[in-house]
Amino acid sequence: MSTFALLGTGDDPTGPRPPTTDEANRLALTRFRNYEAGGRALTITVPGTAGRLTVTGSVDFRTRTGYGVLHGTGRDSSTTGLIQWTPTTVRVLPMPDAPATAPATPPTFGWSTRPLQTSGSSLDTSLAIALNLAADRPDNPQLLPQNGATWLSRTTLNGHPTDVITGPNARGTNTTSDTVRYWIDPDGTMYRVQAALASDPQPVIVDFDTQPYAPVPGLTPTP
Repeated sequence: MSTFALLGTGDDPTGPRPPTTDEANRLALTRFRNYEAGGRALTITVPGTAGRLTVTGSVDFRTRTGYGVLHGTGRDSSTTGLIQWTPTTVRVLPMPDAPATAPATPPTFGWSTRPLQTSGSSLDTSLAIALNLAADRPDNPQLLPQNGATWLSRTTLNGHPTDVITGPNARGTNTTSDTVRYWIDPDGTMYRVQAALASDPQPVIVDFDTQPYAPVPGLTPTP
């Protein structure tokens, strides 16, 4: 697909303000870019009163599955291990000495399986948000500003020039939320999403391309 015009040089008025046509077009494309890519590497930073959780791994947007390694900050080692998830299921394999990145082939034994909670869990809500950051078609760029999409600022994130724009909510629907912020580069590629959580006063942050992408293994029945 074609690349949109490069970002400006900082002469734009300070936000918040309605997005320009180019900005709205890139916002409309950003979730479709993830679907086009098939899958991306990411790091999910999950807030919590007991300490932060970090999931380092990959998401397959076509099969809607995720896989990675879970580490806790300010928590005991019981929160460390491998994690796999879908929109309905979470599997965890505790590993007190978990590696920095998940092995390409997950161990067969030792997993516990539970339903993904739809409310009350910052971790589960964050996992669901990560799976919902793709769509099989672009959003409507005319409707996004009408629904409240707002340009906030321009910044460089990990070497990528990005616009920060509020946009489609992170629940898998086409509505717009002022509590979801997207960091988007000149061709509409998403590099960060920050979303408010009902279960915690701090937002979840999803950063993309934090390590090389590795294909996501399919979930297998727990022995």
